[in-house]
Amino acid sequence: MLLLFDIDGTLLVTKGSGMRSMGDAGRELFGPTFDESKTSFAGRLDPLIFADLFRENNIPATPENSAALRAAYRRHLEPKLALPGTGRALPGVHALLSRVASHERVTMGLLTGNFCETGRLKLRACGIDPEQFEIAVWGDHSPHDPPARSHLPAIGLERYRRKLGKDVPSAHATIIGDTPFDVACALANGCRCLGVATGQFSVAQLRDAGAHHVVSDLTDTEVVATWLVGNA
Repeated sequence: MLLLFDIDGTLLVTKGSGMRSMGDAGRELFGPTFDESKTSFAGRLDPLIFADLFRENNIPATPENSAALRAAYRRHLEPKLALPGTGRALPGVHALLSRVASHERVTMGLLTGNFCETGRLKLRACGIDPEQFEIAVWGDHSPHDPPARSHLPAIGLERYRRKLGKDVPSAHATIIGDTPFDVACALANGCRCLGVATGQFSVAQLRDAGAHHVVSDLTDTEVVATWLVGNA
């Protein structure tokens, strides 16, 4: 069984430091009028966020500009995350990760819109060891242009096959996330989805999006773990 966790709003929160860091990076590189306030961030892939930032600020979306923004984003994010109280794991996260990691037939992974380097920074800042996730699918791992979150579960399943030497049916993979984007990518790939209403979307909104099970948070460790691992 494969469990694929989203990061922002599901495992942790960082008080908007990612959004602010992208904005600060843009102002450093492209001038003081760079504005991130109109861009949608929740549940989206970082490459798509970058594309919107460039379009909304009338900046050419060249590979050179993307690479520069990505490097500057990390530079601005790291000191923000180091400030006490900026990042924290959400309620129940540590206990749940420990509980499911102890199950011998469960493999834990990440499926997230974050770039690898900044996603790992966020996890560490919130006391979550990124190395405990054997499979990681990051926001720039789609092989398609334009990328979409729905492309990512298949990559996770293939990485599971290569790492463990066996297939996992999509129905035995569960995506855990806090937005309808997480739900949609799970449904598009035949995966189960646990909706967690610790982000911008309510229990009702995640249920309406089609999540197979929805919880307000991850504090009820045994109930959530039982639903996740089932008969694994």
